[in-house]
Amino acid sequence: MKFGPASPRDAIGGVTVHTLRQGPLVLKKGTTIGPAEVEQLERAGIKDIVVVRMEEGDVSEDVAAASIALAIGGEGIHVERAFTGRANLFAARPGLLVIDRAAVDRINNVDEAITFATLAAYKPVVEGEMVGTVKIIPFGVEGVLRDAAVKAAGKDVLKIAPYVIKRVGVVSTLLPGLSAKVVDKTLRVTAERLAPAGAAIIAERRVQHDEHALSAAIKDLLALGAELVIVFGASAIADRRDVIPAAVTGIGGEIEHFGMPVDPGNLLLIARAGSVPVLGAPGCARSPVENGFDWVLMRLLAGIKVTRSELMGMGVGGLLMEIVTRPQPRAKPEIEGNSQVAAIVLAAGRSTRMGGPNKLLAELDGKKLVRIATEQALASKASEVIVVTGHQSELVEQALQGLKVRFVKNPDFAGGIASSVKSGIAAVPESCDGAVVCLGDMPLIDAGLIGRLIDSFAPDRGNLIVVPVSEGRRGNPVLWSRRFFKELMTLDGDVGARHLIAKHTEAVAEVPVDGEGAFLDIDTPQALEAARRG
Repeated sequence: MKFGPASPRDAIGGVTVHTLRQGPLVLKKGTTIGPAEVEQLERAGIKDIVVVRMEEGDVSEDVAAASIALAIGGEGIHVERAFTGRANLFAARPGLLVIDRAAVDRINNVDEAITFATLAAYKPVVEGEMVGTVKIIPFGVEGVLRDAAVKAAGKDVLKIAPYVIKRVGVVSTLLPGLSAKVVDKTLRVTAERLAPAGAAIIAERRVQHDEHALSAAIKDLLALGAELVIVFGASAIADRRDVIPAAVTGIGGEIEHFGMPVDPGNLLLIARAGSVPVLGAPGCARSPVENGFDWVLMRLLAGIKVTRSELMGMGVGGLLMEIVTRPQPRAKPEIEGNSQVAAIVLAAGRSTRMGGPNKLLAELDGKKLVRIATEQALASKASEVIVVTGHQSELVEQALQGLKVRFVKNPDFAGGIASSVKSGIAAVPESCDGAVVCLGDMPLIDAGLIGRLIDSFAPDRGNLIVVPVSEGRRGNPVLWSRRFFKELMTLDGDVGARHLIAKHTEAVAEVPVDGEGAFLDIDTPQALEAARRG
């Protein structure tokens, strides 16, 4: 292929390398020069233009890209018509993208002019999703290079493995402290994971965390026709002789591998009962966030056996995210069980629903609401109390006169509660491991409840967000580990942090409460009157 400048007339038959603009003339890159183009160029006063010309044995970029892409595409792959030297490959059906990595490397090492890129291997894809692309960088290549790339491809470089497992059985083992809500949520998350593969849970069993009970449940699901059994243990698998692997071997099954270098997902067990795969799920599989469990589950659903060597090869790229429930080293080690927690009292709002008066200055049993909330925070196990003020800050501070608190003014209080949360969090000393966020208009929150939240705060056990709960409802105040301070600082508007609690379910510890104290806030004159009568 010849490349270089030429006069317009000598360039006939060549292809423009760059887009050319001069006055009214626009000649796009890739244009083949003919008599009409020569006339335009000469009229514009252009003396030279850079073009490429094919020589004997060369093939054009589109022909080269198309032939290589067609050689690459295997079962379930559709190749689109090449254009501007690019041929894209798409999934013709849903499934798992299987890639011959060695063949990809061979193709890319034929010549720098030929490139081939794909999605990640074993990625679940939907019909019509682009999975790879062949791009020829120059306008053409030598035919021998094209032929070498086709030969390097071999067969089925890319293919879509269809999902073949459709019937899934689930067993959840139970221990005291594992709520039914957690098991219910686990089932919902699992059903959502299976849905893209066209698979569904045909039956679920809940049994005690006992080898014999679990063995019976697995046998039951197999008898119902389960093609895959997933076991969610109430306690994580600690050894090949633990309850879940013992239950599998107890029915004549075989443990294929325990553990994987993917985090989260380390404690995953792969076993087999006859021809049916059995997965001992790690704790992270209860969360919808991608983890190592997904990588193995989707391969099994596509009928792809996961070998030990493949599992142990997942380490590079296997650190998926920070595990919020995992203990972190501190700059200054603290005494175990002696976590410092600050209390933040939010007292900056404008009380718009009260119709005028500042609700925080309203009295209940002869004492202003904000003083009731602040005194209870001071009487609790909190290491210190921070009061965030804004609207009528002078009057709020006057109402708290004599109390040993630190005031922080929120200049953006009119923007909503998020700005007050951020002002309070920003003021928490570095020595504190967390903060309990209290609302100044909740007079029935007492020091005892705040103390129970602090007692339940256990970073070393993964209890990083502590909330009061009654009959499935979550109330206030909420205690937050320092781990989440950066996320709390991203809040905006008149929206609290409930979505963060939902996002980090695995880090939430619930404290049961009686009555309405954790739910009653004084937002309206009617609520105030009801509290006075009550």
